[in-house]
Amino acid sequence: MENERTQAWVKTAAALVAAFGLVFALAAWPPLAGPVVFAVDLFIWPLDGQQMLAAPETRVFIAISGGLMVGWGVTLWKLAAHLMPVDPAAVRSITMTGLYCWFAVDSLASVMAGVPVNAAANVSFLVLFLVAFGQWRAAHA
Repeated sequence: MENERTQAWVKTAAALVAAFGLVFALAAWPPLAGPVVFAVDLFIWPLDGQQMLAAPETRVFIAISGGLMVGWGVTLWKLAAHLMPVDPAAVRSITMTGLYCWFAVDSLASVMAGVPVNAAANVSFLVLFLVAFGQWRAAHA
C-alpha cells in the first residue's frame, strides 16, 4: 500500500514537471508566451514589463528547456509506472540523483545569471519530490 501511494505521488510530481515544461515549450511561440513572460518579469524584479522574451535566441532556448522538462517528466512517470513496482529503491535513487544534479546546476547558474529568485523557486520542485518519496516525512518524523 505504501509503495502504491508513493508511486502515485511520484507520478503526480512527474506530471507537474512535464506540465511546466509544456508551458515553457509553448512560450516559444509569442502568442502563448504570456505566463512565462510574466514569471520571468516577476523573477527579474521589478515587475515592469521589460522582459519580453521576444528574441529568436531566447525563444529557441525556451523551446529547448521546455522540451527537456517534458522529457524529464515523462521519463520520471515511466520510471514510477514500470520500475517502481519492482525496485522502488532504484527509482528513488535514480530520480533523486538526477534531481539533486539539476537543482545544483540550475540554482548555481540562476545565481550567476543574476536571478537568485529562480534558485529559491527551485526549492519547490526539490520539496515536491522529497515529499513524493516520503523523504521529507522521514526527515521530520
